[in-house]
Amino acid sequence: MNAASVGREFLTPDGSVEAVREIDLEIPAGEFCVIVGPSGCGKSTLLRMMAGLDAPTSGQLSITSPSGATPSNAVVFQGRSLFPWLSIGDNIGYGLKLNGTGKAEREEITSRLLAVLGLSRFASAYPHQVSEGMRQRVAIGRALAVNPDLLLMDEPFGALDEQTRFILQEELLRIWESSGKTVVFITHSIDEAITLADRIVVMSAQPGTIRAIIDVPFARPRSMTAVRSDPAFGALFNQTWDLLRDEVTRARQMREGALAR
Repeated sequence: MNAASVGREFLTPDGSVEAVREIDLEIPAGEFCVIVGPSGCGKSTLLRMMAGLDAPTSGQLSITSPSGATPSNAVVFQGRSLFPWLSIGDNIGYGLKLNGTGKAEREEITSRLLAVLGLSRFASAYPHQVSEGMRQRVAIGRALAVNPDLLLMDEPFGALDEQTRFILQEELLRIWESSGKTVVFITHSIDEAITLADRIVVMSAQPGTIRAIIDVPFARPRSMTAVRSDPAFGALFNQTWDLLRDEVTRARQMREGALAR
């Protein structure tokens, strides 16, 4: 994925609002890239442009596939994005059905992903019958089922309790390390960013620009407990927060100023 001077503006009744400005970012194939930034800084707008759900108003954004074929992507959002009338298995296989994958192949892929995600026993259950953590696993499985070149994740674990989030972080790392997918992951959690990322992209307050890109030095495959007990973890956390602190404060002041008008 390559973004060159990408910007996005939205028209509102009060005029034009600049969401992101002059984004220059290259994400090589197979990288796990995490984006952090204050609320409202344009993280999700940038992700939507990567997904093709929105278009830049300036600059160029391109995605190329390592195979040379037309690149594909899949998006995992925060919260409930499953079809409540479909079983867990059918939710995972829904994208395959849409793209015309034959029944036998669809069932084989769905069965494999159910096993990988620890959901085989729940294949016939419905979303309301399983926990929020399981529903997020299903959303990840549905995205992986279509074998995307680029997996885009917009705060997928943000609404989960800490213990469930840790479990899903470990599962996501395991799946990513075995699949070699390119992942772009949005989070507000610095801990989560350091645990998962090859690089952390720190964005400024609106209009969102790239404040810094931080390399995460921990080796792969990565153990969460080893990462968090490494002295470098604290130093990396402080480096990231030092960059974010002023931007978070500025974003809050902008919101308060808007409310006061």
